[in-house]
Amino acid sequence: MKKSTIAILAAGACLLVLLTQIAFTVHQIEKALVLQLGKPITRPLEPGLHFKLPFIQNVVFFDSRLLDYDARPEEVLTKDKKNMVVDNYSKWRIADPLLFYQKVKSEPGAQARLDDIIYAELRVALGQYTLVEVVSEKRKEIMDQVTSKSRALLKPYGIEVLDVRIKRTDLPPENERAIFGRMRAERERQAKQYRSEGREAAARITAQADKDRAIILAEASRMAEIARGLGDAEAVKIYAEAINQSPDFYAFKRSLEAYEKGLKDNTRIILTPSSPFLKFFH
Repeated sequence: MKKSTIAILAAGACLLVLLTQIAFTVHQIEKALVLQLGKPITRPLEPGLHFKLPFIQNVVFFDSRLLDYDARPEEVLTKDKKNMVVDNYSKWRIADPLLFYQKVKSEPGAQARLDDIIYAELRVALGQYTLVEVVSEKRKEIMDQVTSKSRALLKPYGIEVLDVRIKRTDLPPENERAIFGRMRAERERQAKQYRSEGREAAARITAQADKDRAIILAEASRMAEIARGLGDAEAVKIYAEAINQSPDFYAFKRSLEAYEKGLKDNTRIILTPSSPFLKFFH
C-alpha cells in the first residue's frame, strides 16, 4: 500500500475521532448541558446537532419525559393516633436542566430530594386527618394538598412535581392484629345483641300469638255455646210442638223406649197391675 494512501486513511481516522469529540446529537426525548471543567457554560440545549470543544468540554444529557418515582413504604401517624404504612408514588419531570444539575446533579440525587420532601409533606398532611378520612373520604383532597406543596418546595431544584398519589395503605402487623381483635369483638357484640333482640322479638310475637289464640278460642267457645243453646232451644221447641200435636203417640213412644231400656238382659221388675209403667200392656 502506498504511503499516500496510508496517510489519507490516518488523516480520515483522525478527522473522524475529532468529529466525534466536537459534534453530538440531542434526541427528542432529551435536553443537554455543555460542561467545561465540570461547570455549565450554556443554557439547556434543545434536540438537534450541536458542537463543543474537544477534550476540555463534555456533555450531560437529561430525560425530558415524564418520570416516575415509586417511594418505599413508610409509617405515618394519623390525627386519631393510628399508625399506617403508606406506599406512594409521584410523577415528575426535569423542568430546568441547568438548575437541576446545579442542585442535585442527577436523577438519583433528585429521587433523594423527592423522597425527603414528599414524605415530609405526606406525614404533615396525613397527620391532619383520621384513618377513615385518609382511606376513603378525603384521599383526593390530601393528595392535591401534598402535590401542591411538594411542587412549590421542589421548584428551586429544577424539578416539577405533577402528581403525588397513595398507591396502597396498610396497617403495621401489630396494629392489624389489634384491630382484627377489636373488629372480631365488635362483631361478636353485635351478634349477641342481634340474637338477644331476636329472642325478645320472638317472645313478644309468641306471647301475642298465644293471646290472640286464647281470644279466638274463647270467642269460638262462646259462639259455640250460643249456637248450642239456640239449637237446644229450637229442639225443645220442636219437641214441644210435636208433643202438643199428638201427646198420646208421644207417651206411647216414650213408654216403648223405657221398655226397651228397662227390660233387657233378664231384668226383673216387681210392679203392681195399676202401675203407670204397664199402662200400654192393658
